[in-house]
Amino acid sequence: MAKLPDFEGLAIFAKVVELRSFAAAATELALSKATVSKAVTRLEGRLGARLFNRTSRRLALTDAGQKLAERAARLLADGEAAENEALAQSATPRGLVRLAVPMTFGVRNVAPLLPDFLEQYPEVSIDLHLSDATVDLIGEGFDAGLRIARLPDSSLIARRLCAMPRYTVATPAYLARHGRPTHPMHLAEHKCFGYAYLSTPGIWHYTNASGEQASVRPAGQLRVNNGEAVMPALLAGLGIADLPDFIVGDAIASGKVEVILKDWKQPEGAVHLVTPPGGPRPARVEVLAEFLAKRLAEGKKRKSS
Repeated sequence: MAKLPDFEGLAIFAKVVELRSFAAAATELALSKATVSKAVTRLEGRLGARLFNRTSRRLALTDAGQKLAERAARLLADGEAAENEALAQSATPRGLVRLAVPMTFGVRNVAPLLPDFLEQYPEVSIDLHLSDATVDLIGEGFDAGLRIARLPDSSLIARRLCAMPRYTVATPAYLARHGRPTHPMHLAEHKCFGYAYLSTPGIWHYTNASGEQASVRPAGQLRVNNGEAVMPALLAGLGIADLPDFIVGDAIASGKVEVILKDWKQPEGAVHLVTPPGGPRPARVEVLAEFLAKRLAEGKKRKSS
């Protein structure tokens, strides 16, 4: 009877190749370095070929190792996918969720919810990555991400969690000094703050009730890659900003800033949870999606009441 392939040895070999380090592979796999080394040595003995040339500072694949590496990586990926599909059917969600969230929204609106989630699902862990840049979920190995915008066409699976309007705002003092714009094109005559990660960077889009559309490229002294960084200059009365409700909503409610261009609407924004395509979502991701959808919607209702 033919022996089964050394699946464990092949998977460990693939992880060493991926990380270019026996020690790093051992850490990620929660194994001892000796166990990893023995698995690769066992595989080399079985195949009758050296897979790595090793020195104290360098690890390089041999010709035999290079030929095996791609197949071993596919084997590891298939094995992980098989386990993830099985876990997706598990009654008890467990495992790590790598979640990418915009910086300020993550700090203000997501992080405060996580203690309740972790208490409800003690076998689920969260790796929360905060950045306003659009993260490559698939390329960077994330299970899910939150996007606050109109979503472009993509292969990602999206679920709308809640609305997130944007407002064009300025302080009463700024408007008293410089006048109140009544048409989007008037913004070209004003100092405006820029944001690096708009879907159309540097361009603000508007539509009025009659269907008229206007797009303007405002200019000013400050451009940022995090919306909250605009607030000090905005509150100092140095210009006009275009910001989402979760950043500027409190300042509007307190009267520190005023909404302008009220007869004009911007493209409807929303918070979406996006996940990579293919197969059922793991149970750990599904329960997090349900939790965030419920709690974020509740938060919006409380704020509007």
